[in-house]
Amino acid sequence: MGKIAFMFPGQGAQYIGMGKDFYDAIPVCREMFELAGKASGLDVAGLCFEENDKINITEYTQIAMLAAEVAILKAVEDTGVKPDVTAGLSLGEYGALAASGVMSPEDVFKVVRQRGIYMQEAVPTGGAMTAVLGLDASVIEKVCEETEGIVSIANYNCPGQIVITGEEGAVAAAAQSLTEAGAKRCVPLKVSGPFHSQMLADAGDRLGKVLEEVAVCDIQVPYIANVTADYVTDKGQVKELLTKQVSSSVRWEQTIRRMIEDGVDTFIEIGPGKTLSGFMRKISREVKTVSIEKLEDLQKLSEMQ
Repeated sequence: MGKIAFMFPGQGAQYIGMGKDFYDAIPVCREMFELAGKASGLDVAGLCFEENDKINITEYTQIAMLAAEVAILKAVEDTGVKPDVTAGLSLGEYGALAASGVMSPEDVFKVVRQRGIYMQEAVPTGGAMTAVLGLDASVIEKVCEETEGIVSIANYNCPGQIVITGEEGAVAAAAQSLTEAGAKRCVPLKVSGPFHSQMLADAGDRLGKVLEEVAVCDIQVPYIANVTADYVTDKGQVKELLTKQVSSSVRWEQTIRRMIEDGVDTFIEIGPGKTLSGFMRKISREVKTVSIEKLEDLQKLSEMQ
């Protein structure tokens, strides 16, 4: 085995019951849910495990997702498997921060609770996101630049799947142009706002003030930031990058390719769903991808060692 990457999914993979088998079986996992509840002032375990309408509302989704990710991370760490590098998609970058020792679990929970609130509050009327399928990034970038109004790339997910974001009219106009340019499909997303667009810059600024109050530790395991798709080598960069991340493109495909170039050959997705594993199949089939979502998935790790 070469190098191992831990990767953490973003908002959209959440579901009722995520992480419950870890909560029930492993004390340190239960402690992480309880810590998330204490840091956020919410019943996070109830939010994750009991039927409710809040789980898909941004201000609650984010803390719930992160609690499940960090809890499962602790179970993975207990197996003795260690990462050589970490990364996370959007919200998932906070899971990567925890795995890299950059922030304590308590601090990532505090920050993400406010991140969810600020992003929910900053959502303007008339915002939209659309997935563009089957078109090169360069074409999409050019169309966004030429479209009147606010529209840009939110996510470079994988080859053939890029998400655009911005003003509803501008996103619709860009989607029409992209269809004419050869996109296989342009699929409007059911989201509550134009995430990762400049329309959420105010949420990022507010988050920056919260970040000023938390400690950033020395980077114990290298991690790659969404904004740059590059390693963060100076802990002094962390807060600025997280502030920008709210309104900047998530360069996920570029992040994965950077890790592969550096010899990572095993990618372990930690958290709800298998979204990132799906992206991996489209980015490279030359590497191994393992998804740790359920308690029985830990067996996959023992087979790797």
